[in-house]
Amino acid sequence: MNYSKQRELILDVLRQNPVHPTADKLYELVRPLMPSISLATVYRNLNLLVECGAVRKISGLDGSVHYDHCVEKHYHFICTCCNKVYDVPYNVAQDLELKLKSLTGLEAQSTELTFKGLCSDCQNSN
Repeated sequence: MNYSKQRELILDVLRQNPVHPTADKLYELVRPLMPSISLATVYRNLNLLVECGAVRKISGLDGSVHYDHCVEKHYHFICTCCNKVYDVPYNVAQDLELKLKSLTGLEAQSTELTFKGLCSDCQNSN
């Protein structure tokens, strides 16, 4: 993939926002830094980053598509109040795939586990 100033900026902003923003939210964050960027450019570059494996596209969490700069194994937590998405370390349930194999004979090639509840900020504000 060729170098692109827009793509680099989108990836940098994504890395600075660990709550897995949507493309629209990324556009809001990138636009003040690069006023000439369009929403279509953000979507196009996110799709390229997903295709090359630099970014992970997360669908089905809250009805929106979110983007994750962390492509290593991990799980997610969705706040049911503010809809922010957080990473949960893989070691929370790393033996889950082994238990699946030993109990059922099924071998998982990928695992998407999502926890739902209240984040720290929403717990403190309630």
